[in-house]
Amino acid sequence: MSIKTLLMDDLKIAMKSKNVLLKSVITMLRAEIKQIEVDTREELADDDIIEIIAKQIKVKQSAMDDFKNGGRDDLADEAQAEVDLLKKYLPEQLTREELESIIKEVVAEVGASSMKDMGKVMGMVNPKVKGKADGKTVSEIVKSLLNS
Repeated sequence: MSIKTLLMDDLKIAMKSKNVLLKSVITMLRAEIKQIEVDTREELADDDIIEIIAKQIKVKQSAMDDFKNGGRDDLADEAQAEVDLLKKYLPEQLTREELESIIKEVVAEVGASSMKDMGKVMGMVNPKVKGKADGKTVSEIVKSLLNS
């Protein structure tokens, strides 16, 4: 089942059960997908939709941090709930150990030995973990492996 179909089915369920938060999150996500499809004049594949979801999660997490810093815990909790709902549509995330294993393989494959090789490593790791890991975490692991 495609992500778009899943979103539509979940939207129907949210509307029937009067789940306002789920309905608003799915509506926002579908609007973002539709906007990109209209702009590019092509239908998005699941991989493209996963990128959109990951981007929305980053935006919501950033907003959540801002709300916490501003003392608005109510809005931070709402943003956290939205992030939790969005994560449901992402593929299963890799554990830190799995991520380190993949990165170590790439470092050995490329022959990376210093931070100068970070671009090569990241260029090969990112396609392998696309949608399954946060880019910030990948970058941190690559830096720690190349610095040691």
